[in-house]
Amino acid sequence: MSPFVRRCVFLFLCVLGAAPLHAQRERLPPEDREIVEKKWPTARRTSTSLRYVVLKEGDKKGATPEPGDMVSVLYVGALLNGQVFDQTTDPAKPFRTRVGRDELIAAWDQALQLMHRGDKWILIVPYELGYGTRGKPPHIPQRATLVFEMELLDFGPK
Repeated sequence: MSPFVRRCVFLFLCVLGAAPLHAQRERLPPEDREIVEKKWPTARRTSTSLRYVVLKEGDKKGATPEPGDMVSVLYVGALLNGQVFDQTTDPAKPFRTRVGRDELIAAWDQALQLMHRGDKWILIVPYELGYGTRGKPPHIPQRATLVFEMELLDFGPK
């Protein structure tokens, strides 16, 4: 085999070997993944490993929030074991914030920009899209998988 052919084969094998590095990796620890797959077997999974279950469909013909939009949301945030750490459930006083401005955990920024007005979802959030390796003491431990039930009430530029 000529040196040129050997180099081509070597480069081909390098490229072929690097392909799995770009594949989506599972971000939930095995014990959490087992719980999630049992409790929410129909959960959809995004390319970032955020999982969600649509509980109620809203206005599918309408737009979705864009970066900078102000959103009004009702939510209950819990650990995977069901322990609630935060919530806003009064429709008269929803949680209001902007999307796409690094004011929210990555999972919320991603999910809210996919949701339509009136959608109600369960989000299953790997720690990398939540509060990371540090958590948010004292209520959210390190590397915590989070579960949010959230409803997008409204959104707009202001």
